[in-house]
Amino acid sequence: MSDLSLSRARPLSGEIRLPGDKSLSHRAALFAAMAEGESVIDRFLVSGVTRAMLGALTAFQVPWRLEGERLTVTGKGLRGFAPPAAPVNCGNSATTLRLLAGALAAAGTPCVLDGSAGLRRRPMDRITKPLMAMRAPVTATRDCAPLTLAARAADTPLCAIDYAQPVASAQVKSCLILAALAADGVTTLREPGPSRDHTERMLAAMGAGIRVGQDGAVTVAPLTRPLAPLEVTLPGDISSAAFLLVAAAIIPGSAIVVRDVGVNPTRTGIVDMLAKMGAEVSVENPRTIAGEPVGDIRLASAGLKAIKVSGDTVVRMIDEFPAFAIAACFAKGTTEVRDASELRYKETDRITVLCRELRKLGVVLDEHEDGFAIQGGTLSGGVCDASGDHRLAMALALSGLAAPAKVTVQNAEILAESFPDFVVQVARLIEGLVI
Repeated sequence: MSDLSLSRARPLSGEIRLPGDKSLSHRAALFAAMAEGESVIDRFLVSGVTRAMLGALTAFQVPWRLEGERLTVTGKGLRGFAPPAAPVNCGNSATTLRLLAGALAAAGTPCVLDGSAGLRRRPMDRITKPLMAMRAPVTATRDCAPLTLAARAADTPLCAIDYAQPVASAQVKSCLILAALAADGVTTLREPGPSRDHTERMLAAMGAGIRVGQDGAVTVAPLTRPLAPLEVTLPGDISSAAFLLVAAAIIPGSAIVVRDVGVNPTRTGIVDMLAKMGAEVSVENPRTIAGEPVGDIRLASAGLKAIKVSGDTVVRMIDEFPAFAIAACFAKGTTEVRDASELRYKETDRITVLCRELRKLGVVLDEHEDGFAIQGGTLSGGVCDASGDHRLAMALALSGLAAPAKVTVQNAEILAESFPDFVVQVARLIEGLVI
């Protein structure tokens, strides 16, 4: 697939289950490698970005096998990573690179972490500066990848720090948490807002000494015993579910249920905002699996109205703004997003590129330094480009389901980075299937 075209669809209906959460799949694979013993991870997401993590484990001589959606990893312990024979290619995945940097700093393993041209443009001083404060031997290339980590002696721990992150970022926080497992005391990490907390939950379940204070500060004690192996079934990815929820929200008469989705409150901003826009949304059958909140999300379409998104909500839906922008295109009034300058540092500059491609489809909008304002009811259809961004590819494509004319997204194959079954899942809901 290169070009993807979608046209006006009848109402979506049915129930569906999605592959495992991308963020949790990344973490489960890496943390299992850092544990001692065999971990079994069911519903592992098999996609471009998670294959980058698995490729890294191979480079570190950590045994693993993948059978369908079941990943089995034989962990080698915190310092068990073997030095790779060549630079480790993280592909387009900043999560892979940033989490590996923390794990390698803890392990003391020499390594070069590199990736695609897009990944080389993403800022890495956010992790290298605090890692260097912890006396991790890491250097960057003009504050970007490739990163080089030198060897560290087993009898030389990293330094515990009390660090305030300038930007709320789960990737940065996770990197530093992993490094802190090999520090000489308790490390404290503070953020200006609540980023996703998957790392804290999963590592705590594996026996790490991690605590979250009432003020949101995370304290990490150095490991005194090996991490316990995992045996877990991952929930579905709410970031992938967001595209299906928005598709149902913009097509009158739609009603769908997405089963077994992770509903961690640090990531449910998109659900809350769709409800605020007028969609009928509810989370049913709430439960906890391996420390993560899970539920079934039911959504019925309704007339959407424009809203303003800003503040802490931005962090809780930072990956869902491409999908949210499409909902805004079909809402009554002008929807405004502010405090979202972090979108400029994703796979693309998601503010400029999103605005540029939506204009190609007829959307009337204003671009701001920290967001955008979209006038609803102006998307007409046409041809646009995914621009090397998997979430942008899916968002632009689903707009065609409710547009007056067909929408064609060029270079749409990039969507396989995170949601390879996107087209299949949309087709199932158009057919009203229950799976």
